[in-house]
Amino acid sequence: MTRLFSLYLSRAKWEIRLLLRNKRAVMFSMLLPIFLLVIFGSVFNNRELGGGVTFAQYFVAGLLASGLLYSSFQQLAIAIPEERSNGTLKRIVGSPMPRSVYFAGKFAASSFIYFFQVVALLGIGHFSYGITLPTSPELWLDFAWISVLGLIVSSLLGIAFSTFAKDGQSASALAAPLVLFFQFTSGVYFVYANLPRWMQDVATIFPLKWMAQAMRGVFLPRSFARVEVAHSFELPKAALILGVWTVIGALLCRFTFRWLPKDQD
Repeated sequence: MTRLFSLYLSRAKWEIRLLLRNKRAVMFSMLLPIFLLVIFGSVFNNRELGGGVTFAQYFVAGLLASGLLYSSFQQLAIAIPEERSNGTLKRIVGSPMPRSVYFAGKFAASSFIYFFQVVALLGIGHFSYGITLPTSPELWLDFAWISVLGLIVSSLLGIAFSTFAKDGQSASALAAPLVLFFQFTSGVYFVYANLPRWMQDVATIFPLKWMAQAMRGVFLPRSFARVEVAHSFELPKAALILGVWTVIGALLCRFTFRWLPKDQD
């Protein structure tokens, strides 16, 4: 067990170093949400959404939820096909290293990206756009479980999605528009209750809607819950649906993940 933990730790350090050397990953996975906050926060910060909630306060909750997709789903959906096509996964299969070590390293890198985004978004948001941070331990505990569960489900779905692309370039073309679609339909850029009904119905199927809604339950006042479609932030329901998606993601990974390209299976 000690040796396995040491392997996990070493792989985590390796994956983080590898990540920081990848300019594309740094730009689109780590820095993009921060750029979006600066741009949209600067333009729309004075816009009131009701109940004393500014656009920036609403937007940062959605960006934190989006950060879970950027750091895990999008990052893994692109990185894994790239490593499958360049032979990295083939070398891992042929090595004595337990395969779980590879996934542990990827999850550590995703967690590193997300932690960076959280610190940057909350720091810039608070000091530049007057975003109010949670003051009670209960809200921070909610933030913790939303983040951990969101990272797990997004990572599993990213690993499963990586099967659909033959290399990193094609994976980027598939994953990036999908993430953008989820953002527009899940209440990240617009107040969710103001979206067309069909968008709301589609969004309720997927995890980002529930991650964003749960984040709003942490960063927005309770009085703003009346603006939600259900007149509640529905944190227990969000936890349940994310739990279901975790099981779905795990099953998809188990039965669809490939270590080798199709022509080498």
